[in-house]
Amino acid sequence: MQGRIHSLESFGTVDGPGTRFVVFVQGCPMRCAYCHNPDTWAMTGGTMMDPEEIYEQFQRNKDFYKNGGITVTGGEPLMQVDFLIDLFTLAKKDNVHTCIDSSGIAFKPDNKPFIEKLDKLMALTDLVMLDIKHIDPEKHKELTSQPNDGILAFASYLNEKHVDMWIRHVVVPGITDDDKYLFQLGYFIGQFSNLKALDVLPYHTMGKSKYEKLGIPYKLADVPPMDKDKVVAKKEIILNGIRARREEMEKH
Repeated sequence: MQGRIHSLESFGTVDGPGTRFVVFVQGCPMRCAYCHNPDTWAMTGGTMMDPEEIYEQFQRNKDFYKNGGITVTGGEPLMQVDFLIDLFTLAKKDNVHTCIDSSGIAFKPDNKPFIEKLDKLMALTDLVMLDIKHIDPEKHKELTSQPNDGILAFASYLNEKHVDMWIRHVVVPGITDDDKYLFQLGYFIGQFSNLKALDVLPYHTMGKSKYEKLGIPYKLADVPPMDKDKVVAKKEIILNGIRARREEMEKH
């Protein structure tokens, strides 16, 4: 099964543990206001590539990845589950660490054929980096043009499948930095035993130029970058939510 690929990166250092070979897939239904890869949105475009061709490129520099592995990001990787199964099957034959960086938007718990394929993929996946854009349903829709119920259900599914999960959350001034919602996010993810890491990332404006080139209006043109020093305090609020949930669970 070929994949629709946007690009490949040989030495990723922020896409999972260690040094990673990163596959950017083409196509995403989310329209996040701060997305810095709007060129990956279209479901058409990109280059059709065989999993074998991609894995061969990984193999050329495999010594560099001995403490890392392969990460598939995007776009939205879970729009191309069949391709991921084929690619990760090749990787796991050589015991290569596999990671998916996903928004979770493709997760449809009532779609039985999709879930059957996803079960197969998760058996080949060591880590999912899940981006939770906003914990509040209405604010999530405003920010991404999509609901978040399936995304939150995907987090629960990963926990049931015992797949390690890293949560990523971008802090945007005036949009995702409200302490109430940050605590709620922590309280939600605090229930999961598969939670291995929390990345709280400051919003930046580096993607703005891409929007200008593509002729797409940039919704956050008036929003300043997030002060990196403030992100530490914002992460602590999420951690407080995690602690509160776990203390509550211990009592019961």
